[in-house]
This record gives sequence, structure tokens and C-alpha cells, in this order.
Amino acid sequence: MAYQEQKTTGYGTRVGNSFKAIGSGLIMFCIGTALLWWNEGRTVKTEKMLEEVGGSYVEMENPNKKDASLDGELICASALATTEDSLSDAQFGVGAKAIALHRRVEYYQWVENSEEKSEDKLGGKEVTTTTYTYSKKWVSTPVESSEFKDPAYQNKNTVLTTVEEADQYAENVKFGAYKLNEALIHRISSSEGLDLAISEDMLKQFDKNAQVAYERFYGTKKNATQAVEQPAETAVLSDSAKAVADSLKAVNDSIIKNAVNKKDFEYVHQAGNVLYFGRVPGSPEVGDVRVTFEKVVPAKVTVMAVVDGDSFKPYKAKNGKRFQTLVMGKKSGDEIIEADKEANNMWLWVLRVVGVMLVIGGLKGIFGFLETLLKVVPFLANIFGWGVGVVCTILGLAWSLIVIAIAWLFYRPILGISLLVIAGFLTWVFAFKGKDKLKELAAKAKK
Repeated sequence: MAYQEQKTTGYGTRVGNSFKAIGSGLIMFCIGTALLWWNEGRTVKTEKMLEEVGGSYVEMENPNKKDASLDGELICASALATTEDSLSDAQFGVGAKAIALHRRVEYYQWVENSEEKSEDKLGGKEVTTTTYTYSKKWVSTPVESSEFKDPAYQNKNTVLTTVEEADQYAENVKFGAYKLNEALIHRISSSEGLDLAISEDMLKQFDKNAQVAYERFYGTKKNATQAVEQPAETAVLSDSAKAVADSLKAVNDSIIKNAVNKKDFEYVHQAGNVLYFGRVPGSPEVGDVRVTFEKVVPAKVTVMAVVDGDSFKPYKAKNGKRFQTLVMGKKSGDEIIEADKEANNMWLWVLRVVGVMLVIGGLKGIFGFLETLLKVVPFLANIFGWGVGVVCTILGLAWSLIVIAIAWLFYRPILGISLLVIAGFLTWVFAFKGKDKLKELAAKAKK
């Protein structure tokens, strides 16, 4: 059964909080305005930089041979990224000759979910009901269950071990006859599982430590097939969600069952590139830990950067923006530039939407006290609040268009003037046509 908490807030407190919200609303409004302004400038500068890059780069035909004439030139070239560096994970005694090693960690934990529902009462009070439900999930960090609201779930989490995530990168990665810099190395994404070769002694020590942690928490040693008593989960899965979960479990079981280099102890299991701390990998218990190891292997990549001796450095455009990139596979310079332009345009609209929402949210925070003052009669407050929301939305959109237009005036005057005209039209419609509509409705009401 779900756990619920109710909180009642008096009318005076709500009014006081609404006046305090004016300050945070003003801050949100200013942040939204600044974001809109910055975003327009960022977009134009990035676009101009990409246009400059598109007209400045040269194709490096044979990166396997150094060409002194290309030193200082912005080039586009494809070659195999390789390394002779050997990387090792000392904590687990594994390693490989690789461009990078990645260690990822997951913990099986109870997770608290909450849902709030507020109800206005006559006289201005507000009753907020918070419903807490709990479910078990794989998460990236341990969950502190002592802070759960439901006492039945408090202190129900543990971990058999704690492991930090880690990334290691080779220092010497060759790109034909050249060497990749650190930023370019980090962009290589040809990951595959790292076959583990953890020593028997280390696995036995891990198993012993995990057993101690398991028995300390559960209090007694259990058979692998014996279910661990836990509070019943309140989250109910739909049929489709159950089907997906069952499918994922089947795939996970199949991977573990068929994995090579498999070693099983009572509390530790090694299979393929996964080290599992727990009794039964296919049926996780709270406290189980899953560590996945990956390596980045040599792969064909395409680089766009300035040749700097036997390495590369970023290209600096006339407007100060810097550019260097590495993409997987063989790509032409035009394909890379086009993809970056599309990404730049996508971010333009994403940040525009965020900025507009911040501006509208800020205005609602500033004028929200007007609705709160009427909360003594919830019905009237809801109607008035709807009107405030509409007004704030219209004013927020108009203000956002004005900010965007003024920002673009510095770069593209024609588009900026067009946006100002649209914003002026919206303001006129709201200020004058809206007033006429209200007079018309008032006249009809008198009849």
C-alpha cells in the first residue's frame, strides 16, 4: 500500500510565500532573458565559424605520411586511430592494449518515488497530499534509504561493495603518421566489452568480503534459491512494462549463461566483461552490484583540426570561436560541417524554448501573489489564475520575441526587424483588441 503524507498550509503563510516568490520569479525572468540573448549570439557566431571552416579546410589525402606543407592548415582526414599503450585497472587487476578503459557501476536499490496533489480549501488553506511508492531499480549510485518517508522502507538498502566508476585514456594515440591530442582521443567511441582475467585469489577475497556484507545486512546466510524477505513493492507494472522487463531479464540471463571466461563463486560471478556481486545474477537482490568493463579499440575515424607539427590543435575562427572535431568512420568535410550546422540549429531551438519557458515562469512567479490573495474563494482564484497565466504567457512570448529580435539586429537586421514587427502586433492585439473584447462581453452581460 502506498504511503501518504498530508500537509496543510494556512492562508497567511501562502500569501507570505507568494510575495517571497516575487524575488525568485524576477531572477528566473532575468535568467531567461539573458539565456535568450546569449543563445542568439552563440548561434550566429557558431554558424559563421562553421561557414569559415567550410571554406578553409583542405583534404589530407594521405595522413599516413607527414606533409610539412600542411603544417598550420585546417585539414580533414580519415585514418585508423591506434595505440600501443597498455592500460590497466589496478583495483581489479585487468587491462588491455586500448585507447581507453571504462569502468561502469550499477547498484540494485530500493528507490523512492513521490507524487504531489494539492487542493485548495475554502478560507485560503491548501492541503497537499504526497504519495510515496517504492520500487527496486539498477541505479548509478547507492540510495540512502534512511531518509525514505515510509518507515517500512527505511534502512532497507545496502550494498555488498562500493566501487567508483573510472575512465582511463591512452596518452599516445596515433592517427596515421600523426598523434591525436587529448580532446580528440576522448571523442573516440569504438567501445567493446573487456574480457576479464581477474585472479582467483582476488575473486575469492571479493567473495569473502561480499559474504560478510550480505550476512551483516540480512542477518543469516540464505540459499541462492531462497527469496529474501522485503516489503512488497507498491509500484504496479503495466502488461507492456512487464513484457519489456521479462525480455530484458531473459537477455541478461542469456548473456551471463553463454558468456565466455565465466567464473562463479557464491557471492561473486564473473562473466564476459561483467563482474557481479550478489547471490544470483538473474534474480538480483537489494545490495547487488554490477560492474561492467569496456575498452575502446582501434577504429577508423575522421579528424578536422589544424596540423600542429606531428599533432593537431583547434582552428581559431575570426570571431574567436574554436573548432576541432573527431567523428567515427570515414566522412567528408562537408558532411561534418553539415552535421554540426544541424546540431547548432537544434540547440538554437532547444535553448529558445527553455528561455521562453523561464521568462513565462518568471512572470507567473512575479504576479502569482494576485491569484493567492483570492484563494479564500478557490473557484474565483482558479478563474483569475487562469487569466494571469494567459496574460503572462502572451507577455512572455512578446518579451522573448523582442529580446530575440534585438539580439539578431546586431547580426541580421532584416530578420530582427521582422521579429520586432510580430512582437509589436501581439502586444497591440493584447492591449487594444483585448480591451475591446472585454467591453463587448461587459455589454452583453448587462443585457
